[in-house]
Amino acid sequence: MKNNIKRLRVNYGLTQDELAEQLAVSRQTIISLEKERYNPSIKLAFKLSRIFSCTIEDIFIYEED
Repeated sequence: MKNNIKRLRVNYGLTQDELAEQLAVSRQTIISLEKERYNPSIKLAFKLSRIFSCTIEDIFIYEED
């Protein structure tokens, strides 16, 4: 799923390690999310929306197959 995580993370001045710590996930998870190789759980998506103070739709771009 396409997303804006890297752009948002950089705009908030967070490193991948810092974002991973806030989400209680590994840095590898952040890398996979940013490279769009991993679709997060709804719980993780909500955590991201809280950290970035935006909606889930502002982070993830749903495209039908």
